[in-house]
Amino acid sequence: MLLSPRSQGCSFSLLGDLLICGGLWAPGAPARQSPAKSESNEVFPPLTQCSTALGGQLLLWAVLVVGKEKGVLTHYQPLLRILLPPPPAGNSAFKSPDAFKVSLPLRTNYLYGKIKKTLPELYAFTICLWLRSSASPGIGTPFSYAVPGQANEIVLIEWGNNPIELLINDKVAQLPLFVSDGKWHHICVTWTTRDGMWEAFQDGEKLGTGENLAPWHPIKPGGVLILGQEQDTVGGRFDATQAFVGELSQFNIWDRVLRAQEIINIANCSTNMPGNIIPWVDNNVDVFGGASKWPVETCEERLLDL
Repeated sequence: MLLSPRSQGCSFSLLGDLLICGGLWAPGAPARQSPAKSESNEVFPPLTQCSTALGGQLLLWAVLVVGKEKGVLTHYQPLLRILLPPPPAGNSAFKSPDAFKVSLPLRTNYLYGKIKKTLPELYAFTICLWLRSSASPGIGTPFSYAVPGQANEIVLIEWGNNPIELLINDKVAQLPLFVSDGKWHHICVTWTTRDGMWEAFQDGEKLGTGENLAPWHPIKPGGVLILGQEQDTVGGRFDATQAFVGELSQFNIWDRVLRAQEIINIANCSTNMPGNIIPWVDNNVDVFGGASKWPVETCEERLLDL
């Protein structure tokens, strides 16, 4: 959960370009201690106290807000490099390639994740993910898939005070899911072109089902999968009011309707079943605009959060 500056005894001012947290200061703030020079010769202090206490998220939040507001985000790149250091050598920066989450702490039109792989033509699918959000009104768009000629090929969105909706080929089904309580939840949606049948699962329990959602429509191949934003054109034209705010993990896609028991087993941590079309792996997910990757809680720890 993103913590507010005031709740952590920090002071922050856009006008003064100021962030002070336990002796830590950012560019423009009065120094409280002898600062060290960064590799770019800009002055930055040690970051351990604040970034350790808050996981770096508070300072990152301040840097992004100030930089965006003043149009000088590049001025803060050395600080961002310290907050978000490059991953160590090897296949993944995490204990295992799937042991990470994407953090999207601000409702903006420039923080997002992108899945490197695209989808083949699909006649059925199951999409599952873990998410955590307390955003209001509406958690925004956990994911969207756009193809040329149809920006809403597949979208999961909760916008404003509307219920969570699943869009297929711009057709809409409202889902009886409730996830904006700041806790981890496991979400799965299934769909088949045959009669447009769909199902919605939350934490392993089937909460909704229906039909006639884009019946006999094949999911078009070769589009763009975005985490955290709704696309108005392929890969872009994001609307900040529809952005997801929170954390996402374990985003997997299969080319079939999973059985209810399979979904239960994934949700209760008794099995780890990567998607056969889109698996959740570190080297398949890029982040942009200040979105970040962090080690994720274990599946069992996420269960305790329910």
